[in-house]
Amino acid sequence: MRFQGKVAIVTGAGKGIGKAIIQKFAQEGALVTVADIHNQLCEETAFEINRAGGRAIASVVDVTKAEDTEKLIEKTVQAYGRVDILINNAGIVRDMKITDMHEDDWDQVLDVCLKGAFLCAKYAAPYMIEQQYGKIVNISSRAYLGNPGQANYSSAKAGIIGLTRSLAKELGKHNINVNAIAPGLIETDALKSHAKYEKIKELQKRDTPIPRVGLPEDVANAVLFFASDESSYISGDILHVSGGRFG
Repeated sequence: MRFQGKVAIVTGAGKGIGKAIIQKFAQEGALVTVADIHNQLCEETAFEINRAGGRAIASVVDVTKAEDTEKLIEKTVQAYGRVDILINNAGIVRDMKITDMHEDDWDQVLDVCLKGAFLCAKYAAPYMIEQQYGKIVNISSRAYLGNPGQANYSSAKAGIIGLTRSLAKELGKHNINVNAIAPGLIETDALKSHAKYEKIKELQKRDTPIPRVGLPEDVANAVLFFASDESSYISGDILHVSGGRFG
């Protein structure tokens, strides 16, 4: 198992892409912390992992708050003795035209998607520096290239790319790799519950070289590659998981 004995934190891990990521880490031998703002989802995911023979703890966290993210890292270190891998996956959307977008819609998306990644990295980095080893994977989105109706989300995900490249340059000398994943359209429960899901799926098939909607497991597989020692000489990079669609 690739991650036997390694310690991994995944934010937004209660459902969707985050849950797929943390389950794969646990299956590959990692000791994991399930971090999510929703207590029930957090506890349920940790329970499922432990029931399947893995080892998981749950940590309810609001990634926009410094005290919460600091406690998340400290709780993980207290439980497992170290932190090797941080996956910044927590995110929200507030899609609307710029003329309808309120300041709060902007602030919430930037705070969760971008500030949250900054805070988690800030408090995890000292432990990684001390042990001279670490992997940080930030979940961006193909939306960083710009999407109509997503000025806030696209800006946040573009910010993730800048954060990733800055941290890669800053932390590389400590044997810490920092990379980003940019998923395209992924078939989460939120997408499947969308009123226009079938139409969205058909458009995706038409416009994507690999004609299907992506799966959470597709993203999880890419994340595990960046978190593994197989990618030890890759840092500051972006891996698109979008079926070949970039525009």
